[in-house]
Amino acid sequence: MSLQITQLLLAAQSADGQIRSSAEEKLQQFQDQNLPYFLLSLSVELSDDQKPPESRKLAGIILKNSLDAKDSIRKDVLTQQWVNLDTSIKVQIKESLLRMLSSHVPEASQTASQVIAKVASIEIPRKEWMDLIGRLLTNMTQLDTPSALRQATLETLGYVCEEISPQDLEQEQVNAVLTAVVQGMSGVQESSKIRLAAVKSLYNALDFAQTNFDNEMEQNYIMKIVCETAVSKEPEIRQAAFECLVSIASMYYEILGPYMEVLFDLTSNAVKGDEESVALQAVEFWSSICDMEIQIQDEFEGADDRSSEGHHQFIKRALPMLVPMLLETLLKQEEDQDQDDSIWNLSMAGGTCLGLVAKTVGDEILPLVIPFVQGNITKPDWRSREAATFAFGSILEGPSIEKLLPMVHSGLDFLLNAMKDPVSQVIDTTAWTLGRIFEILHSSNSEYQVVTPGNLQRIISVLLEGIREAPNVAEKVCGAIYFLAQGYEDTESNSSVLTPYLGEIISALLLTTDRTDVSNSKLRSSAYETLNEVVRCSQIPETANMIAQLLGEIMTRLNKNVELQMSSSDEKEKQSDLQALLCGVLQVIIQKLCGSDNAKLIFLQAADQMMTLFLRVFACRSSTVHEEAMLAIGSFAYGTGHEFAKYMPEFYNYLNMGLQNFEEYQVCSISVGVIGDICRAMDDKVLPYCDGIVSNLLKNLSNSMLHRSVKAPIFSCFGDIALAIGEQFEKYIPYVMPMLQGASEICANLDSSDEDMLEYGNQLRRGIFEAYSGILQGFKTSKAELMMPFASHLLQFTEAVFRDTSRDDTVTKAAVAVIGDLADALGPSVKLLLKNTSFHIHFLGECFNSEDDQLKETALWTQGMIGRVLTS
Repeated sequence: MSLQITQLLLAAQSADGQIRSSAEEKLQQFQDQNLPYFLLSLSVELSDDQKPPESRKLAGIILKNSLDAKDSIRKDVLTQQWVNLDTSIKVQIKESLLRMLSSHVPEASQTASQVIAKVASIEIPRKEWMDLIGRLLTNMTQLDTPSALRQATLETLGYVCEEISPQDLEQEQVNAVLTAVVQGMSGVQESSKIRLAAVKSLYNALDFAQTNFDNEMEQNYIMKIVCETAVSKEPEIRQAAFECLVSIASMYYEILGPYMEVLFDLTSNAVKGDEESVALQAVEFWSSICDMEIQIQDEFEGADDRSSEGHHQFIKRALPMLVPMLLETLLKQEEDQDQDDSIWNLSMAGGTCLGLVAKTVGDEILPLVIPFVQGNITKPDWRSREAATFAFGSILEGPSIEKLLPMVHSGLDFLLNAMKDPVSQVIDTTAWTLGRIFEILHSSNSEYQVVTPGNLQRIISVLLEGIREAPNVAEKVCGAIYFLAQGYEDTESNSSVLTPYLGEIISALLLTTDRTDVSNSKLRSSAYETLNEVVRCSQIPETANMIAQLLGEIMTRLNKNVELQMSSSDEKEKQSDLQALLCGVLQVIIQKLCGSDNAKLIFLQAADQMMTLFLRVFACRSSTVHEEAMLAIGSFAYGTGHEFAKYMPEFYNYLNMGLQNFEEYQVCSISVGVIGDICRAMDDKVLPYCDGIVSNLLKNLSNSMLHRSVKAPIFSCFGDIALAIGEQFEKYIPYVMPMLQGASEICANLDSSDEDMLEYGNQLRRGIFEAYSGILQGFKTSKAELMMPFASHLLQFTEAVFRDTSRDDTVTKAAVAVIGDLADALGPSVKLLLKNTSFHIHFLGECFNSEDDQLKETALWTQGMIGRVLTS
């Protein structure tokens, strides 16, 4: 079989499509029919230095992909497959991988390192393969260990630390790993490759080093070695050392005090004179310090002593030296950096860090930056003008509006003139800075007005001219218009000063979406997103006619689009992307028109034609469009109300398709949400479709392949259905209630140390409570007694949630509401249950002490319902 798998692996990389497909099929058959032997054969192939490099490389990739996947559900399946393998097979594979570390072929030993780490991620948390770390460390302590094996071992230790959690290793093992890694970094006799592998391993092991950083002697030693490594002669090693310092700044901020002087010198020298890859990490170090201090300040917000323990104010202390260093980086622009938003260079990093410094120290940054802006903004050298504009735009968030306003007022006219600068880089940054001013400082209700009736016309004129500039500039102008419109969202009167310009703005944005001088679709997307925001923030009824015209234009565009017959996959993708954008605009228009009784008629008159278009879009069967069109249908159903019943027969098929699309779970999730919209719109007219809908929802809950984020909204959806059809929900009780009870058991067993699981647990609990609330309210007027058998379990679950401090505010609100619904629906029947428990008294007390008025209101209503039951 050894020769056969080699040939299959080579054939699977053939340029001949037929040969390749046949080989892939045979490999898949081998995997399906005999997984243990398949994995063993791959490990043998990988470990045999006599085999071709191409077959070994693919063997390693397949082996790694047989142990791990990005998708959490797939990952769980692969983990279980490995766990279920015969122990002897697993031992053979692991021994083969460990031998592989000695290979003289670097690609093979590196692949083996990665696969070892994947196996370790499965076994070490299960207290298996507990001798792995010891065996790896032996390679580092034996004097005769070859250089290549030492390097591979350090890489493996790094990968293992990356894959497992600190709690998976004993402190003794952590100490030994850190010792080996630090010795690898500092060993004078070690090769540069070994030292680089050691520094990268330390980066992955830092998360395990809490105890070591708590020990002053060990902490000093680690910091000394990292700082020495940051001035190594090899740039890759210097870069890796600074990456460690960035990580230390985030993980161990509190210990940095004694080292800050040295760290400033190191980072300053790197920024001023080192290679860009190293300099970028040096700037990132200060960005990490800012992030930590912003976080600490947020936690201490409102406290009297800002310099309380834990907040060392490193940025404030370094300010006089740090800001000039960052300002210097702004002058190191690349010629074409404005053409590509993905470019990340020293200038971009310096501007980003400057923005974080501004958020950290507020007003104190202004005296250090404003002279730089004033001194460079009019210089003939474009780099100086661009850097000055970038600096100004970067520091707008953090300082007080009182301090900024005079500078913005005096600078705004200058910026508007700079939109005609002869250099495109300067125009690009100017447009970005205008967008920042409008985003951060512009609000029609603020006492500090940045945009006034006196300058609005000029601003609009400059922006509408700027939107015709190069695509990268036009995209930033779209952003500026977006935030300019957003600033009028909360206008207190029924009239907006933006309204007279709305027609011009909409026309300019529509023209921008049609531009043909763009290499990608970013500008078109930005223009449509800006159009959505302009509509959303407009004032009805004064803009109703303009929005009606826009509705007609967007429907015409969508109609033309669905008429097109595209042949190539690239053309079809572009067609789908445009459909999605147009459906997004229609959704916003529907929401806007339906928010006013006067304007709603415009929507209703176009509803039939609009629904026909949506159905044609669904027929295209693109998941992206399906998502956007489905979201629009949710708003459409709300707008049409009971009248949506006439569209339901045709739409129902596409709704089912969405519910069954568990592979593209976002589509499935949105389809679940739309059911809620339809139930609220149609009430009991949704009844004829409920069997199919509930059946699909129950199947989805039982489907282990469906992404877990969809499952919580499904429970909420049961509540929506029950509210809509009332007592007719009775026939679903035997199927839905066990699901609810099972889900509540899952909530009790979730890993509370995992933030993702914590969030999922809160979503699930909220979904369960919303389901119960909907069902209780649905049965309230008749058949409420059907819920009596489930009342005790519901109260027990609610009490467990009350005692869990990890619940969020939305869960608290839903839990308190469901207690009220239980009392309201079941009345005297639950008197004894409520008398026998007191947790609800403390729960309501907690809510009354909250600052959330809505929560207090819900708690007050629930208290009234309970009081009515207990006094009955």
